[in-house]
Amino acid sequence: SPVDNTTRGNIPKEAKEYLTGPLMTILIPTVYTLVFIISCPLNAIAIFMFILKIRPKKPAAIYMLNLAVADLLFVLLLPFKISYHFNGNNWGYGPAMCRIVTFAFYCNMYCSVLLVMCISVDRLLAVVYPMKSLTWRRRKNAMIVCCTMWLLAIGGVMPILLSEQTVDVSELNISTCHDVLKFEELKGYYLYFFPIFCSIFFYIPLICITVCYVRIIRCLKASNAANRTKKSRAIFMAITVFTVFVVCFLPTNIVLLIHYAQFATGYNDKSYMAFLLSMCIGSVSCCLDPVVYYFGSSQYQKKVHSLLQCKSNLQTISSTQSERTWSSEMKTLK
Repeated sequence: SPVDNTTRGNIPKEAKEYLTGPLMTILIPTVYTLVFIISCPLNAIAIFMFILKIRPKKPAAIYMLNLAVADLLFVLLLPFKISYHFNGNNWGYGPAMCRIVTFAFYCNMYCSVLLVMCISVDRLLAVVYPMKSLTWRRRKNAMIVCCTMWLLAIGGVMPILLSEQTVDVSELNISTCHDVLKFEELKGYYLYFFPIFCSIFFYIPLICITVCYVRIIRCLKASNAANRTKKSRAIFMAITVFTVFVVCFLPTNIVLLIHYAQFATGYNDKSYMAFLLSMCIGSVSCCLDPVVYYFGSSQYQKKVHSLLQCKSNLQTISSTQSERTWSSEMKTLK
């Protein structure tokens, strides 16, 4: 998202303060660094589990695998953003790399939204229509749906890849990436592109996800399940997943619409700073998704438990062998 209108190489005073201030050069990259450190190993482990450990591959596992891939690709791009912000918002990787990173950043984020929508629909079919949905909830269909979501996300963000994203700000002696764009581009297709894009790729999925989880919770509450603990846990998980989605993604897209609504009538850099902060909040979802996999998939739980148990047994065996070796050495010494 653009932060500034650039006319004749000059930018507003407020924009200069933001570009050089602690919010963009310290707070935002620090949050991204923490997200990268926590999320990268968690999603790598999740991908390992879904590919090699979980058999058979159910539709839910396929959707979660693709979501873990999208999250991992997202956090692997964060080092570029981190170095950019810590370096005073000075992009040093060239214009082509800026376009690629910005394109992939938005693509992975909105692909995650689409995949969460797929997971919610799959849960709806499994809970509300368990028998009727058996013909639809197949591995092949899940793979086709995932490929479609990836293609939609790639196609939707393609205009970012095809347009220039770097601008040299001579007054600050920096080259920005996506944070400062030319006035003509802002008044052109960007003014229409981002509101239309987030409406299609976020607000429509949001409505779908809301309907799905409301139906799921109602169905679970109305069911006469013998295991009340399991029923309560399922309801709690549905509410938790929906809450994580809303908290992580809704602020970003609300602020994005506000920013462009303000830009259509005037200009205000504060809305863009709010957007950058909401993006930081949204990136936390990459850390929370693996927790959802653990509590939302019984297969995933079993495999994690078996892996930890195996590791614990290996440590016990190693410790026992070390004690025997030490005892043998002491006898020899005696």
